[in-house]
Amino acid sequence: MSEQQFLWAILAMAGVMMLFRIVPLLFCKKKIKNQFIQSFLAYVPCAVLTSMLVPEAFNSTANFWSAIGGVIVAAVLAYFERSLIEVAISSAVAVFIIEKIMNMVNFI
Repeated sequence: MSEQQFLWAILAMAGVMMLFRIVPLLFCKKKIKNQFIQSFLAYVPCAVLTSMLVPEAFNSTANFWSAIGGVIVAAVLAYFERSLIEVAISSAVAVFIIEKIMNMVNFI
């Protein structure tokens, strides 16, 4: 990629980013009072984050079963409203332990 193409790509990305930030300000001048739209907008960040993270959780480990274990640990801790750092560390530790157990079983 040449330097000029790189600069055009950066400008295009900046333009798209600003478009998504400026357009709502132009069209939504009043406070949104519709309860359905408010609840929809409240859940959009969670839905987008989940749709990006869940598929990657199953492809990020060496073994599918360790990924399942990590997701289950994360889901259970999140259900009981534990902190985000506790959920992340616990699920990573669960994946690590499950992968070590799977490696020991395969070597025996």
